[in-house]
Amino acid sequence: MNQNVKVGIVQTTCTASKEENLAKAIVKVKEAASKGAEIICLQELFTSLYFCDVEDYDNFLLAESIPGPSTAALSEVAKDLNVVIIASLFEKRTQGLYHNTTAVIDADGSYLGKYRKMHIPDDPGYYEKFYFAPGDIGYKVFKTKYATIGVLICWDQWYPEAARITSLMGAEILFFPTAIGWASSQDIDTNTEQYNAWQTIQRSHAVANGVYVVSVNRVGDEGHMKFWGGSFIANPFGSVLYQASHKEEEVYVHELDMTKSDRYRTHWPFLRDRRIDSYAPITKRYIDAEDQD
Repeated sequence: MNQNVKVGIVQTTCTASKEENLAKAIVKVKEAASKGAEIICLQELFTSLYFCDVEDYDNFLLAESIPGPSTAALSEVAKDLNVVIIASLFEKRTQGLYHNTTAVIDADGSYLGKYRKMHIPDDPGYYEKFYFAPGDIGYKVFKTKYATIGVLICWDQWYPEAARITSLMGAEILFFPTAIGWASSQDIDTNTEQYNAWQTIQRSHAVANGVYVVSVNRVGDEGHMKFWGGSFIANPFGSVLYQASHKEEEVYVHELDMTKSDRYRTHWPFLRDRRIDSYAPITKRYIDAEDQD
């Protein structure tokens, strides 16, 4: 493990053109690298608009294989710049089977593997079950040149089990590429409450597991949705080290002191005191009264 790791977040708007979005992402990756970034995370489904706001069969044409054209282009950039790239893409696994997937490319340009989103929402404006099968390869960690990282995707953010398992597998940093926003009809109080809940649950993952959390969201208006940006970095005790704008594109780089995890984990030994012998009920959907006897 390196003592210090510089992470970069890329928060952008998107257009309807995959080519434009990929080209823009590459420009932003280069900008982050020029600022010293070693691990760079792109937002969820960065090669397109957030198409899951409608159920439209034509949107399946946006999908691609992983590895595939986008990972090939990013691998060249990663190798040239000596950076790790975390790239969230719409994966076509085979005819009629699709996933919301993030690829991880190491600093030498090699493809380290993928994580398929486990928790798939189905809400107004987020019709992801229409497009994505749930992940079936489990939680993943990736041993990159600079750190061992875990990747989870958007709706996974709300589930402490996902962050816990990924951390127990050895992740030193949890990355969350995300696409979440406010309905344009909402009032400011509702918007504030929703953003605070979103950030709070992720900061709690940092606290409970003693790891850094890096959450990268898109920004800008798309249809009836105002993507709220607000990408942030939290230290292993949940303190926000940086929070991006709710309205503007940003490329930001922050240096993480990787020794902090050991310090927080020894002073607040949550992992030591886990009662793993008592957690079997967590695998139930709900614990009914008759199950409590």
